[in-house]
Amino acid sequence: MEMQFSQLAEDLGGSTNPLYALRDKLQGQGEIIVDLVRGSVNEHGIVFPPDTLHSILADAMVPARQYRPDSFGQPVAREAIASYYAELNFTAEQILLTPGTSLSFLYCFKLLAEVGDEIICPQPSYPLFDYIARICGVDLLHYRLLESRQWSIDLDHLNDQISTRTRAILLISPHNPTGMVADDEQLAGVAEIAQRHNLPIIADEVFSEFLFGIDRLPRPAATEAPLVFTLNGFSKMFALPGMKLGWMAVSGDEALVRKSLQALEMIADTFLPVNEIVQFSVPGVFARGRAFQQSYVAWIAQCHEKAMAGLAGLECSLDFNRPQGGFYLTVPTHADEDEVAMALLGEHKILTHPGYYYDIEPNHLVMTIVNDPQTLAESFHNIARATKHD
Repeated sequence: MEMQFSQLAEDLGGSTNPLYALRDKLQGQGEIIVDLVRGSVNEHGIVFPPDTLHSILADAMVPARQYRPDSFGQPVAREAIASYYAELNFTAEQILLTPGTSLSFLYCFKLLAEVGDEIICPQPSYPLFDYIARICGVDLLHYRLLESRQWSIDLDHLNDQISTRTRAILLISPHNPTGMVADDEQLAGVAEIAQRHNLPIIADEVFSEFLFGIDRLPRPAATEAPLVFTLNGFSKMFALPGMKLGWMAVSGDEALVRKSLQALEMIADTFLPVNEIVQFSVPGVFARGRAFQQSYVAWIAQCHEKAMAGLAGLECSLDFNRPQGGFYLTVPTHADEDEVAMALLGEHKILTHPGYYYDIEPNHLVMTIVNDPQTLAESFHNIARATKHD
């Protein structure tokens, strides 16, 4: 008898798509690929100072020697994170540590929805949510971001998507992959819809430190929404993806917050998944990582400037929305997006993604601005030439 697997196992995986097959072929021939997909700053020399990190971790090992776990995470870590949100007056009791934002999303989906319920997320969207929803047995519906309005939230469409099965609204700002940052007016509109339908907001703010021409990040937690889960972590904030440290801050109506935290405590206590040494390192990273973070943010700003210079250096200007934050942007093309992506890779050795990977219609390319600033202007100039209007 043949061994049986779940339908999830049957559906996952598959053959390499033609774009990645071409990349693998070119790399096998010794070609150097300008990867505008991964967005890993560590690969470009942006790393938290090793000596400082070694010292922080050495200090953290002392209290971590005796294993005294806390379901929510060690209080000293949660207090440091609460201090980061000083303007929102979060307390340590509102913070739950996780080993990264992906698991924070899974916790939220399991907390808020039963199998067959719906969570509404933006379109375009990052494919990660589809996988998490599938694992949780939750259906994803999408509300539109309007490219004609700087990728702003279509509040009417969001409201129309809500049904008796809807359990949460997912909001990403700065948004991946468009670079949109929701302003106060948009967030007030989302909060009003959430309040009217008694729905929580799950707010992904992992790119919160990286803003272009904006002085501050408007936050859903500062609105009148009844319940908000604010998600962030060290991966993007301090260029420390290997630390696997994320968190959620639960805010809103006191009774709803209390009920959420009671259930989340049980979920977290089931796994206790966050490394204790990492937890005790949190205050040190916040306290001693500020200078590095400032230089890191400045480097991302330089990448942004070089990318924009490349796109602006054309005789025929492109009709695209400049990113307001984050690591990614989208560029429209009149030609078939698969063909343009393949041509960029084959002719210029530049790897980008077709827009349909992120449910963008029609014909776009998606790319990161994270790369060597010295080569970005040329790379984006080639992208602009490949995608310009006829």
